[in-house]
Amino acid sequence: MTRDPATPATTPPVATPPVTTPPVATPPVATPPRRSWAEIRWRQFRNAPRPVVRAVLSSLIIAIVLATLYLAYDVAISRGAALPGGDLRVLFIAIVIAAVLVTGSVVTYLVVPQPRGSGDRSRRSPWSAALGFFAAVPICYLVLVVAVQILKPLFT
Repeated sequence: MTRDPATPATTPPVATPPVTTPPVATPPVATPPRRSWAEIRWRQFRNAPRPVVRAVLSSLIIAIVLATLYLAYDVAISRGAALPGGDLRVLFIAIVIAAVLVTGSVVTYLVVPQPRGSGDRSRRSPWSAALGFFAAVPICYLVLVVAVQILKPLFT
């Protein structure tokens, strides 16, 4: 070790204590509170993907419009209106169901693409149409139940 010429030779070297920093207390990491089943479903409902919402709403709108037309036809027949072709309520229901299912399938096929992955091109497959079909079945059923079981007694 070399000595600094400015310091006298009689001065012993002073040992400096190592610099220690006091330990910093890290706050405990708070885990998020567990959500209940209802909170999870509500959050999923609020943050649903837009294409899926559009596909379901298209089936719902078509079902409501056609069920309203069926309800008007059904009330007219039950009040004794003489319409051409007679009582075609069963055919009308079949047309309503077929139209809602086909519309739900086609719109879902057009609106909901499959995940892209790393590519730029969005793809569609018959599975998208099947998703729309199976989503339209309960929508059609529920709208017709409301029309026939709840609304029809109000008008007759």
